[in-house]
Amino acid sequence: MSVPVVAVAVPEQSGQPFKYPLDRAFIEPDWTRLPGYRAVTRIEWESALWQRKNTVKNLRELKEVLGDLLSDELALDLERDQRERATMSILITPHMLNTLDERDLRADPLRHYMLPAFSDRRTDWPSHPRASRDSLHEQEMWKVEGLTHRYPTKVLAEMLSTCPQYCGHCTRMDLVGNSVPQVKKLKFVVQQKDRHLQMLEYLRATPQVRDVVVSGGDIANLPIQSLESFVSALLDIENVRDIRLASKGLMGIPQHFLQDDVLHALDRLARKAVERNVSLAMHTHVNHANQVTPLFGRAAQKLLSMGFRDVRNQGVLLRGVNDSQKALLDLCFMLQDHARVLPYYFYMCDLIPNSEHWRTSVAVAQKLQHDIMGYLPGFATPRIVCDVPFVGKRWVHQVAEYDREKGISYWTKNYKTGIEANDPDALTRRYEYYDPIDQLPAAGQQWWRDQVEQPAA
Repeated sequence: MSVPVVAVAVPEQSGQPFKYPLDRAFIEPDWTRLPGYRAVTRIEWESALWQRKNTVKNLRELKEVLGDLLSDELALDLERDQRERATMSILITPHMLNTLDERDLRADPLRHYMLPAFSDRRTDWPSHPRASRDSLHEQEMWKVEGLTHRYPTKVLAEMLSTCPQYCGHCTRMDLVGNSVPQVKKLKFVVQQKDRHLQMLEYLRATPQVRDVVVSGGDIANLPIQSLESFVSALLDIENVRDIRLASKGLMGIPQHFLQDDVLHALDRLARKAVERNVSLAMHTHVNHANQVTPLFGRAAQKLLSMGFRDVRNQGVLLRGVNDSQKALLDLCFMLQDHARVLPYYFYMCDLIPNSEHWRTSVAVAQKLQHDIMGYLPGFATPRIVCDVPFVGKRWVHQVAEYDREKGISYWTKNYKTGIEANDPDALTRRYEYYDPIDQLPAAGQQWWRDQVEQPAA
């Protein structure tokens, strides 16, 4: 009996705002196209030691890698930014540089946030009048040096103050990295080993804490023996049920996480977490689809195969980098389809100095949240969140009130942070967040000019 052939109509996608499958390949960019890497072998490229030794630390080294691809005009622009505006020094791995589009460095999204130029930044409002170095007041909430107890059941452990790479928009620019002309960085006072012991002592004595984010800086810069010792001790604390390791290095130098000693240590931690019935996850920070490469995917798969519950991405919403429906969905699908990394959050860029050109308004963030809904599975649809000072993460649609003319949004909260135990008004007060002034209507911009020109009370 013959089976009739039924013609299946292919759905027409021409009317959809976003089209899937993506029109981009999942390949490791050919590093030998860059002048400074033409003689680099695959063995060298996949070596974490080679990547660290050849990390670009200044403009001279950047020019050696890019050659004539970096124009004199752009090089001078980058140099001026380092001298007059940058809050982070230059530090970028060969692996990250390899995801640049060398054909148009001006417009390249990675260049835009990792290697900012002076002309990228605003001249009218380079900083918001309410910007501050520690915009989230994390240090005010330290229980011991480097341990921020901000939420009732969660803490942040800043293990160290360095990263394999420095992002221009770093929210911890007050502490992380080398000092630059504009910012003399703070330094940890207590020796690292003693700080880690003090953190563990506090957590053993504080049973309401169940969730620990192990961050920095970046754990990829912490010797693996130190990381394993600390996390293993966390796993021995009865009240700790969730541990999240945070590393942009998973994307920036995935070679680190493919080393045998690192894999063996993380495997031991994953097995212990399973035995203790503790959720162990890795959080990374990818801002653009171009950065999702096979080496990154291989590192993420290794973690998942050894028993990590999830590898999740916490990107930052950045103007000129990923502030469109297409850019966000391209990134989310590349993460899900090729690396099995869960799109988790996109944070609005924080109110740090000289960041106005990166920041978006709450209204823009709300529209982007609307525009990405319905394409991804619900569990893989990231939330766009505003990290409101003295409040914490809030989904952008949770705003209580919003003055769009002045760009001031008002937020409420349902818990006290680590510095409000004796504040009777903490749960009834409204907390303010501020849109970038250049995105306000003329009347709102004038209002802010008037505020700045008024003498301090």
